[in-house]
Amino acid sequence: MTFPTVLSTAAQVNDWRNESLSPIAAVLTMGALHDGHAQLVTYAKSHSPEGTRVIATIFVNPTQFNNSTDLEKYPRSLEDDLEILAGVGVDAVFIPSILEIYPDGLSISSPIDPGPVGEILEGKSRPGHFLGMLTVVHKLLEITHANYSFFGEKDFQQLTLVRAMIKELALPIKIIGVPTIRDEFGLALSSRNRRLSAMALTAARKIPIAMKVVSDAFKEGMEKTEAEDLGKKYLLENKLANLDYLEICAENLIDLPNASNARVFIALNMDGVRLIDNLKVSN
Repeated sequence: MTFPTVLSTAAQVNDWRNESLSPIAAVLTMGALHDGHAQLVTYAKSHSPEGTRVIATIFVNPTQFNNSTDLEKYPRSLEDDLEILAGVGVDAVFIPSILEIYPDGLSISSPIDPGPVGEILEGKSRPGHFLGMLTVVHKLLEITHANYSFFGEKDFQQLTLVRAMIKELALPIKIIGVPTIRDEFGLALSSRNRRLSAMALTAARKIPIAMKVVSDAFKEGMEKTEAEDLGKKYLLENKLANLDYLEICAENLIDLPNASNARVFIALNMDGVRLIDNLKVSN
């Protein structure tokens, strides 16, 4: 197994980039990698033009955490991460310091205002989160000069805002969404899952069932709020009471949802761990 080139500064990334004229695909992560990340890289390699080099980034971005405890508890496993990335054939890994990304201090300088899309769901529950996210995504895409960048659909609101930023700034980058990777019970893979107790992990596997309850009801013609209430009832019956939101939204997060354009979005806390997911309402 060949380990990827490890880069820690923008200058090193620039030198690596200039070694070849081939296109670059970027997969941005915060580390604590799992099979979902591995499959994200594999997807990037198979859905980019032949000869494209793939660079992964590992950076736990402090400006997108509005809870310092959550930042401190975020899992870090660099040696394991590098082994996973080597196993799927990443060409390079960019692991910058906080000073490298924020040389003038932890100031948020998002190139766009997230607007109404950034004020609902995660934006409502985590004020400032998307400003910090867009700030660092813009910085990392500028440093890597990626032609393509791949984002998992589990963070669908993030994916939507990144696409909006690329469009508004007219950047020559193609943003590709990758379907959520799930375990054999349907639970979305997440770095946060490793912080769950065995009991909480078992309970968390009810989350995709709750989303499907809502999706099926809405698809069959039930009113939005009634379908959402049906899902909330299911969660309460299964001892998943610490719900933040369970909502049906249009895929663009702007229009009124209908059965042909909707997703179910959920966020809840288990064992002090925040879990999010979403599911497309299929016809």
